[in-house]
Amino acid sequence: MGSSVPTPISNVFVYGSLLADDVVRALLGRVPSSSPAVLPHHQRFSIKGRVYPAIIPVEDNKVVGKVLLGITPPELHILDEFEDVEYERATVDVLVKDDSEKLEAYTYVWENKTDPNLYGEWDFEEWKVLHMEDFLKMTKGFMEELELSDPKTRVATYDLFYERIDNKISNP
Repeated sequence: MGSSVPTPISNVFVYGSLLADDVVRALLGRVPSSSPAVLPHHQRFSIKGRVYPAIIPVEDNKVVGKVLLGITPPELHILDEFEDVEYERATVDVLVKDDSEKLEAYTYVWENKTDPNLYGEWDFEEWKVLHMEDFLKMTKGFMEELELSDPKTRVATYDLFYERIDNKISNP
């Protein structure tokens, strides 16, 4: 190639299923380096009927997560597809290194800011125990879809996958 144009590299603040290295590896084929981070003036919620969380802007609140460093444009595209239409990508300032350093990053904010399905707090440790195994299978299925010429959206993949699980539960 020999072009000297630097590739734009992004940082992405994650706060939900992407805190799990296995999910990131399933999506990106690698686990980028990361740093613990805090996103001020946002709040994380559980979503009724979903196993993953949402964040929306809320003054004087903060979300603890981590920032994935050195995300390439193709990787960012995969994350955009994964977050799908329910989220919008926003540019935010996160705090790293014990809140002493600001870093610009992308994050995915829940699009519907007044969604009545947002409630409570979302607990990563609980999610790992209850949902991670299935979520990882769904994510791998999503990545297989992405390689097809006419892939299903992540929301469709998610709904189909969890519908199957629900059917297994109700019709064993």
